[in-house]
Amino acid sequence: MSAEVTRASPERPLPGRLRAFLALTKPRVVSLIVFTAVIGMLLASPGMVPLDLLAAATAGIALVAGAAAAVNCLVEQHIDARMRRTQWRPLPRGELSALQTVVFAGAVGGFGLWVLFHFVNALTMGLTLATFVGYAIVYTVILKPLTPQNIVIGGASGAMPPVLGWAAVTGEVTSEALLLFLIIFAWTPPHFWALALYRTEDYARAGVPMLPVTHGKEYTRLQVLLYTLILLAVSLLPFAAGMSGLPYFVAALALGAVYVGYAVRIVVAYSDRLARGAFRYSIVYLAALFAALLIDHYLAL
Repeated sequence: MSAEVTRASPERPLPGRLRAFLALTKPRVVSLIVFTAVIGMLLASPGMVPLDLLAAATAGIALVAGAAAAVNCLVEQHIDARMRRTQWRPLPRGELSALQTVVFAGAVGGFGLWVLFHFVNALTMGLTLATFVGYAIVYTVILKPLTPQNIVIGGASGAMPPVLGWAAVTGEVTSEALLLFLIIFAWTPPHFWALALYRTEDYARAGVPMLPVTHGKEYTRLQVLLYTLILLAVSLLPFAAGMSGLPYFVAALALGAVYVGYAVRIVVAYSDRLARGAFRYSIVYLAALFAALLIDHYLAL
């Protein structure tokens, strides 16, 4: 970080400062969280979800997720400063201070929890708070710097959004909601390990014990394949449990076959370009899989 950037940061105009605060919330990550939460709400309802409930639950979950992302940025600012892919974030660049970040995260997260408690239900608020703690504290502070299994264990918090959506509509957590949880839980390791494979030097320089740093790329590539096969099996559970029908089953098989294809090629003919493609496809895969669940749900009505 240059001295020029540090000195210039207090003079940033308000729109630039607003963009910095928005960047703290990791909008692209939050958009996927919100998408799967909304799918959870729609799947939980036999008909249409009331618009006021849908809006309140979506806003509350998005706000708390954004606050958790801001805390993650605060805790990891020194790591972010040493990684090429994260050096642009507001804290490493000196665009925002630690105090500003704390106040922002507290205000946004607190308001989100208030919205969930007053306009949704106490269960959703409690589960969302637990998810915040799981990601911002357990994963970011404890697991990520200590163990290469950080994203396996910490993936539980990232898998919660559809459960939050389900609880918002039904006021309970059912076996169907847990199946949605399992899909994202199984998806998380191959998704992040593909990223870690082509960013291994970044993680090593930052001192983060990601799997390819601690166990090597060859071992990580094998783990990507194994977890992708697990994901394929887990993705078929909604059909096996009677939660979805044949359209979802066909979609899950097709989407999973492409993902397994990426994983096999990562093992037998690895390249950073291929790992980058697998990482990008994993995002498309998850969005398409949940969209297929939703389409199947409405076809069955």
